[in-house]
Amino acid sequence: MGFFEKLKSGLKKTRESITHKVDELLVSFGKIDEDLFDELEEILITSDIGVETTVKIVEKLKERVKKERITNALDVKKILKEEVALILGTEKEELKLNTKPSIIIVIGVNGVGKTTSIGKICNVLKQQGKKVMMAAGDTFRAAAIDQLEIWAKRSGVDIIKHAEGADPSAVIYDAITASKARGYDVIVCDTAGRLHTKKNLMEELKKIFRVISRELPDADTETLLVLDATTGQNAVSQAKNFTEAAGVTGLVLTKLDGTAKGGIVVTIKSELNIPVKFIGVGEHIDELQPFDPKAFVDALFS
Repeated sequence: MGFFEKLKSGLKKTRESITHKVDELLVSFGKIDEDLFDELEEILITSDIGVETTVKIVEKLKERVKKERITNALDVKKILKEEVALILGTEKEELKLNTKPSIIIVIGVNGVGKTTSIGKICNVLKQQGKKVMMAAGDTFRAAAIDQLEIWAKRSGVDIIKHAEGADPSAVIYDAITASKARGYDVIVCDTAGRLHTKKNLMEELKKIFRVISRELPDADTETLLVLDATTGQNAVSQAKNFTEAAGVTGLVLTKLDGTAKGGIVVTIKSELNIPVKFIGVGEHIDELQPFDPKAFVDALFS
């Protein structure tokens, strides 16, 4: 199955939630009136395109219908697709990893698929020809190190680890030292599943960033927040909190294949303007894909 087919298959539930319902609505209405826009608004909100973003989209649709003198309800789908595409943009947001080594810090609460995402990101980087190392910085959660080690083997990359309960910043320090000595291109660092309210865990994260800025002051550093798409609007509030606390440079949205709430991608871009770097559309190692906004919109409205 090719890239686009995987994406299309992964967005099946969201497409049924948004596109199929929109199709049914437009066919049943035939004409464009206020009731149609009200129903459309409801479809978008229930697909986890947030209220603020939905209102913005529907207002644009009303403007365009009037300005372009659109009378056929079926034409509304075309301009809906165009408005969603405008929100998401056309450019892929590539990871900035130009220094040797570069560092990716992966953060997020427990249960969102953080460890799995790290394994899959390492696989993507390795396929690009990069020499990659994992750093097992989540030393607080039982079995986190073992899980990461399994993913290191699956993706064929090396791993630096300490014992459970060790100082996470010491793990990162050792990974940096090893990467300098052995010529690694990228270090991908796991961190504890932290909530913004857990002050001690946020302090640990700051400590990790201090070690990086001291040992690799000029390194390109990406801070990727992993979010579970199935949690819908809760993912938006997590993104807001983590961005304030940790300076997130990009998002990884997991489990899009398991939810009808894929509209969350549109909400996050519209309300927070944080770039989505990867989306997960399946369980296999090659089913975490660099986010391509054009392909996403095409698959959603296909």
